[in-house]
Amino acid sequence: MRSNRYSRRAMAQMNVVPYIDVMLVLLVIFMTTVPLISPAIVNLPNFSNADSQEKTPIVVNIKAHDQMLVQYKEGNNPYEQEMSGPELLSFLKNREQSNCEQPVVIAAEKTLRYELVIDLMSDLKAEGVKRIGLLVKQK
Repeated sequence: MRSNRYSRRAMAQMNVVPYIDVMLVLLVIFMTTVPLISPAIVNLPNFSNADSQEKTPIVVNIKAHDQMLVQYKEGNNPYEQEMSGPELLSFLKNREQSNCEQPVVIAAEKTLRYELVIDLMSDLKAEGVKRIGLLVKQK
C-alpha cells in the first residue's frame, strides 16, 4: 500500500504571504515617520530690503473682444493708448531698442481665454522682449 496521502509534492506557486507581511510593516513605519519629518524652512527676503524697480513697466490691459489698452510713461507723463496686436508688437520693438530690458506686464480679464494671453506672451518673446510678467489681484 502506498502512502499517497502523506507524500509531499513540490509546490509550483510562490508563497507571497511573507512578502505581504514585510510590505505592511514597511507601510506602518513610513506612515508613522512621515508626519515627524519637518518641512524645510526657507528664509525669504523682506520687501523693504528688496531693490525697488528702476523702470516703470508697460502695462498691457487685454479686455473682452481682444481690445488692448497700453499704459506707459515717458518721463513723468503717463500715456494710455488703444492698440491692435501688430501695433503693440511694433511699439514694444521700438521701445525695446531705446530702453533695454523694459518690463512688460500683461493684465487680462479673468473671463478671457487663456490661449490669448499665452499667444501674446509668445509673440512678445519672439520680438525680443526679455521681461514679461502677469498682473494679478491679491485676495
